[in-house]
Amino acid sequence: MDTTLQDPLVGQVLDGRYRIDARVAVGGMATVYRAVDTRLDRVLALKVMHPTLAADVSFVERFIREAKSVARLSHPNVVGVYDQGADGAYVYLAMEYVAGCTLRDVLRERGALQPRAALDILEPVLAALGAAHRAGFVHRDMKPENVLIGDDGRVKVADFGLVRAVDTVTNTTGAVLGTVSYLAPEQIEHGTADPRVDVYACGVVLYEMLTGAKPHTGESPAQVLYRHLHEDVPPPSALVPGLPVDLDELTAAATARTPEVRPHDAVALLSQTRQARAALTDEQLDAVPPGARAQEHDNGNDRTSVIPRASGSVPHPLPAEQLELPGTAAADEQQLNRTSRLEMPPQAPTQSSVGGPGNRRRPSRGVLALIVALLTLCVGVGVWYINSGQFTQVPPLLTKTEAEARKSLSDAGLDVRDVKREYSTSDKRGTVMGSTPKSGSRIRDNGKVRLIISLGPRIVAVPDLKNTPLEKAKNDLRERSLEPGMVTRQFSEEVPKNSVISTEPPVGSKLKPGSAIALTVSKGSPVELPDVVGDSVDDARSELQEAGLQVEIAPERVFSEEDKGTVAVQRPGEGAQLAEGDKVTLTVSKGQDMVEVPDVEGLKTAEAKEKLQAKGFKVSVQKWFLGDTVWDQSVSGGDEAPRGSEITIRVR
Repeated sequence: MDTTLQDPLVGQVLDGRYRIDARVAVGGMATVYRAVDTRLDRVLALKVMHPTLAADVSFVERFIREAKSVARLSHPNVVGVYDQGADGAYVYLAMEYVAGCTLRDVLRERGALQPRAALDILEPVLAALGAAHRAGFVHRDMKPENVLIGDDGRVKVADFGLVRAVDTVTNTTGAVLGTVSYLAPEQIEHGTADPRVDVYACGVVLYEMLTGAKPHTGESPAQVLYRHLHEDVPPPSALVPGLPVDLDELTAAATARTPEVRPHDAVALLSQTRQARAALTDEQLDAVPPGARAQEHDNGNDRTSVIPRASGSVPHPLPAEQLELPGTAAADEQQLNRTSRLEMPPQAPTQSSVGGPGNRRRPSRGVLALIVALLTLCVGVGVWYINSGQFTQVPPLLTKTEAEARKSLSDAGLDVRDVKREYSTSDKRGTVMGSTPKSGSRIRDNGKVRLIISLGPRIVAVPDLKNTPLEKAKNDLRERSLEPGMVTRQFSEEVPKNSVISTEPPVGSKLKPGSAIALTVSKGSPVELPDVVGDSVDDARSELQEAGLQVEIAPERVFSEEDKGTVAVQRPGEGAQLAEGDKVTLTVSKGQDMVEVPDVEGLKTAEAKEKLQAKGFKVSVQKWFLGDTVWDQSVSGGDEAPRGSEITIRVR
């Protein structure tokens, strides 16, 4: 039975725009629906927060704040965020709709994956997380449920920043048990979350893809949390005998219990993942693990990936019928390069009689010369083919980028066998530092070449960028194989505006290539904001502009104690520190709000106070005798007084 029929939101139009067609999934924080944006006529996913959580103002504010931040993160492997809003008790997020399944669905259906398939999924996930990490975001809830695999093969990561706090993991439901399986030890012990918690979770996901099982299990979340804190993630090869040690090392690096030992962010882990892939043979990449579902790998020679390929990843291997498979006569026959064999022309018919050999004629000298010439030609062609004809020279590749090298090889009729990446102090990062065979070597037609690409130096020192303009500082970091990270700004009396004050890590720190460097940039000297309340608009504008500030006049005027036409309010207020060029908004006074005072003489005290307060006045009571009747008021009835001012009544 379709459970969406029982959902009250299905069939409704949220916020007058989003028509909800079906429920897709239910989580601990929200429910996800397939919806149609009736304004733009497009299908999207609508994530609606549970009403119980929507009652928590701080939670909703965090939801909105982080949704806006993630909406600025544009990456092909990140689920896009279109809109955010609220309709009554329903707080929602409009996101890109990915038709397909989750990685959890794939693991549930297929069990353990071939290494190639696991890496094909892991690489785009790390690319998405790497973009987030470099933008200052941490996912904090990486798990197979948040990895979406589209029908077109694209891999996308969902739910950036929209996760529950760590201290909410106290429920004993299966959903929570699944979530704690991916928490890093520091998340559990200290509640801290930096890019390395995502690295840890990706290591656990890799283990699960390679083995078909989680590394730490238990009957309750507490047992799983304890094992994350006190037990290392075992090597995948313990469950999958024969799994390459490179994958064990990759998993161990990502899931190290000490954060400092892990790759510092997803970009660094992506680099290690590509190095591990390059070290594996096709046989190792396509080995079918014992935990895989047999029906998914019924063709023993099928070397294609079992998962749809994500855009931007390494191309699929050729199907089995196009591979050089050993052990078959046809394949062996194809791989042999033999000298061409030419058939001799038929012998000229004899003019012999029925008699014996004595009646046969010898070939003429012309025929003999033709035969000798043909034999010489055949031998020459054979010698040329053996020595040169079946070979192609490897073109020059050194110092080229990987893309340029691939094109050069393709133009020469050669293919790339694989790519190996090594550190180098002399070769620029990303360029070819060698090949196998070397440039100039002869290789058989349609042969394959291994490219060796430079990773740059193994250790890079953080340069001194103080007083360097921001854009130049970013270029300097990239030239040293480092990446510009988050930029924060602060006032400085010493460093010019838009120049670097300091870096994090500090100058001289030794880092791996690709590490992100956070930059603190100067906003220049602070400008003291003068107090212009009560000044005329022209005087206030001149004084602020002389201080190097921009001025904006608010369209609405307000009642105030200041004279009509003067400045009633300035934002920010007096004493605030602003940078040169910042904006100050001025609100002009309409003067005091004058209100006619009601006549309350002769009324009882309570009634008099009520009439005066209804007009917006404050009331002070002076009792002269023991009576309760007003005999005098400080402002006579019918006169005007400023709203909010105090009226004194005298009672006797």
